[in-house]
Amino acid sequence: MLRSLEIRDMLLIDRLDLRFGPGLNVLTGETGAGKSILLDCLGFVLGWRGRADLVRQGAPQGEVTAVFDLPADHPAREILAEAAIATEDDELILRRVNAGDGRKTGFVNDRRVAGDVLRRLSDVMVELHGQHDDRGLLNPRGHRALLDAFGALDLSPVRRSWAARRKARQDLADAEAALAAAREEEDFLRHAVAELDDLAPEPGEEAALDTSRRAMQAAERIRDDVVRALQLLGSEGAEGAMLDASRWLETSAERADGRLDEPIAALSRALIELGEAHRGVEDALTAMEFDPAALEATEERLFALRGLARKHNVLADDLAGLADELRARLGRIDSGEAQIVDLRDAAQAADAAYDRAAADLSRSRQEAAGRLDRAVSAELAPLKMDRAVFETRLTPADPGPDGRDAVAFTVATNPGAPAGPLDKIASGGELSRFLLALKVCLARSNDALVMIFDEIDRGVGGATADAVGRRLKRLADEAQILVVTHSPQVAAQGAHHFRVAKSVSDGMTTSTVEAMSPSERIEEIARMLSGDRITDAASHAARALLDG
Repeated sequence: MLRSLEIRDMLLIDRLDLRFGPGLNVLTGETGAGKSILLDCLGFVLGWRGRADLVRQGAPQGEVTAVFDLPADHPAREILAEAAIATEDDELILRRVNAGDGRKTGFVNDRRVAGDVLRRLSDVMVELHGQHDDRGLLNPRGHRALLDAFGALDLSPVRRSWAARRKARQDLADAEAALAAAREEEDFLRHAVAELDDLAPEPGEEAALDTSRRAMQAAERIRDDVVRALQLLGSEGAEGAMLDASRWLETSAERADGRLDEPIAALSRALIELGEAHRGVEDALTAMEFDPAALEATEERLFALRGLARKHNVLADDLAGLADELRARLGRIDSGEAQIVDLRDAAQAADAAYDRAAADLSRSRQEAAGRLDRAVSAELAPLKMDRAVFETRLTPADPGPDGRDAVAFTVATNPGAPAGPLDKIASGGELSRFLLALKVCLARSNDALVMIFDEIDRGVGGATADAVGRRLKRLADEAQILVVTHSPQVAAQGAHHFRVAKSVSDGMTTSTVEAMSPSERIEEIARMLSGDRITDAASHAARALLDG
């Protein structure tokens, strides 16, 4: 609900604070008093495109502030969340400033925003209906959603089947692309797998081969030195001299009073260590023995592993896994056709499921369209348009998540006349009444919109104007309504009545808006009935309208 509208220095308004109420709010006043200025200012703060020269003459800038009640489930909250704008106390404050040089600055809850954010908010908060309405019911792009809301249609089966259809088709396309790509490298894959299978690499094999190769290379380099050392250790010169020395010392030991015991023991230990050294060198030499052919074979396999790893840009230890992966890719080629057949079957099944769901939705839309046409026709009769024909047309459209129907509201103003779009066929007064009848029927599908009707009663009077007023009042039970009217019958139905007046002071024209008391309403409606000279009969008629 639009709670308040504050205007500063805009057009003919210097300062204005309006408080609106729920239900039907009517604005009346003499022609030229400035009723349209209020709509211009409201459109300005909502980001609508309109007049460029809005700042009041002589003022440095103009400013408009609109305060809305914002229920917890209002769709505007999603837009605010996307823009990272906080909301407090279920209140939304829109403010827009128009500088004297034409620059416009918008704010939402005191946070500066682009005009696009204001316009997106206005799309879910306010509808303007009138003879030049191009934002609401006259826009065919929104007719399908309006029909679905009127019929309370459940679109979830179609949306689910559409999502499944898209996935099935994407899976098929991905599989076909993968198969085509795999076939392009089939020769390479078969050659690579054969090469890997011939080599049969194993994880950890490269390290083992490298260690063995290094050991054989090291043995080859030191073997000659070890052989010479062994020869020296095995010669009789060193060992024989030590044995001779030991025997001479042992012969003399008894006469040496023990002074030779330690040297004899040291020689004995040395002979033992010499024997162990000889045996150790022999063992080492035996271990170092290798077959040169074995070294060559080891190097060939090691180089083959590393060369294949470089070719495939992987580690040598990963070659075994690569072979498995390439074999799996070959397997997919071999089994690809069978998979494609299965995916084609799944895609066809998803198409059929979508077709069934879309057909069910189309039938439901046709049924809802018939009910809407009958409901609108019932509303048109009291509006003195009983000869007009309203028709909701469904035509085939490209498939999508909301089905495959295009929906358009069409009218024929006289039986037998060709039907066409609302704004192309109906005259100004007829169009206003068509819009009112349609909006009354669609009221319960509204998402907490504030609806504005700009002189929707133009060109009608008497019983027809009374019918217009009563329908506006009924519509106001579902949503807040603001109506600019010249009709006393419509004004009398309002729950809140505002009078727009224009005055001239010191050569400056100013428009003012005042909320009227019950007695002032009688006077205003009497003026609307009789003109400047209010008669007793007009006053009685005004009271009758208000009482009725």
